[in-house]
Amino acid sequence: MKKFLAFLFLLALFGGCNDLLNTPTKRVEEFLHKYQVLDEKLLNNLDYSLESNNLNEEEKKIYREIMKKQYKDLTYKIKDEEIDGEIATVKVEIEVYDYNLANIKTNDYLNKNNDYFLNDEGIIDESKYIDYKLNIMKDINERVKFTLEFIIRKKDKIWVMDNISKDDILKIHGVYSY
Repeated sequence: MKKFLAFLFLLALFGGCNDLLNTPTKRVEEFLHKYQVLDEKLLNNLDYSLESNNLNEEEKKIYREIMKKQYKDLTYKIKDEEIDGEIATVKVEIEVYDYNLANIKTNDYLNKNNDYFLNDEGIIDESKYIDYKLNIMKDINERVKFTLEFIIRKKDKIWVMDNISKDDILKIHGVYSY
């Protein structure tokens, strides 16, 4: 009888653990943790998105390293979780490197030093512009906070996170223009 009660206790204990891991907040934490640990699938998605940009191989490599630093150093705090039946909203404050400053600084420099970026034909050399911007991004240490709202839906008793918006991705990457 004691063995049977011990079995029931262990079953309840481990069965309950699954419920503890099946919450909207846990789904968001799992998602953000993938950034922090440089999840392979996430980095593959980054590589795929880099292929569609107008960057040369060296620029892609530099940008990838900049984003890896961003992902690893991302911090977050869960601010609120609201559950309304089968739909939940989890509010999270993230803190990331403010790479939007690189856009501002590069555009500022371009406006004041247009000749620096011109090629022999008098047209802005896009590669030179991108290289300058990437160098600025590498040196950015300023951070910015954003509040994101994640939508999580219950499907077959399991909480599943909706895809996040493009703006939220830009915020996670630190390139959101505010």
